[in-house]
Amino acid sequence: MIYSPSLEIIFPSKELSFGEKMKAAHALGFTAYEFWGWENKDLLEIAELQKSLGMKAASFCAKPIPLVDPSTRGAFLEGLELSVAEAVKLDCKFLIVLTGNELEGVARAKQQESIIKGLRASVPIIEGSGVTLILEPLNTLVNHKGYYLNTSEEAVHIIKEVGSEKVKVLYDIYHQQITEGNLIPNIQNYYDQIGYFHLADHPGRHEPGTGEINYTNVLAVIEQLGYKGYIGLEYAPTEEPAESLKKFMALYAQ
Repeated sequence: MIYSPSLEIIFPSKELSFGEKMKAAHALGFTAYEFWGWENKDLLEIAELQKSLGMKAASFCAKPIPLVDPSTRGAFLEGLELSVAEAVKLDCKFLIVLTGNELEGVARAKQQESIIKGLRASVPIIEGSGVTLILEPLNTLVNHKGYYLNTSEEAVHIIKEVGSEKVKVLYDIYHQQITEGNLIPNIQNYYDQIGYFHLADHPGRHEPGTGEINYTNVLAVIEQLGYKGYIGLEYAPTEEPAESLKKFMALYAQ
């Protein structure tokens, strides 16, 4: 398993440039990093820096255009083409895709149908790029009120309906603890449809060990399942970021 700090939340200081955040993660021994939006970044410059550091860009977000609404599908696909081109610059293999917020007065089944059709239409765009789309359910209780997709069950159903190995679920352990709990059985049951993991503890979205999730057991199960991919560290540190990351690695990366 490869741990990948999400640079914008791990290193929130606006006094640090993005490149300085990359260097800070590298100095702590991380070989991968991830981030949220790409539109305000010079990805060619970042690509040069990651090459010099020997790091990998694990993931970032595609342009956040709603999938729930058929009228925005064209814009979503156009945005995805741009996002894939940027991912190729960084040799980044995963793009995070969000559904958008639930539409009032529209049946959930219709919105789900729109998501499935939008993701199916995405497959030709990513073919040959090396990019996999990862669809993320988010919690609607604490952080993302109004968001359409919150359960792992519905996310897995959507992925199965899309029917492509290049479209998977991003299973965020923090979000799913809030939404549904039952973490280990769900990870085991849905493992074949999961392409990526994120983590943080609950409550507070802080580092593991600060809340109620038994990360020793959860991470052990993920490893036992044979997972070799990225686990994004998408948490807000309660102490100085470097110290927080050192403690995380000491506890969970043995």
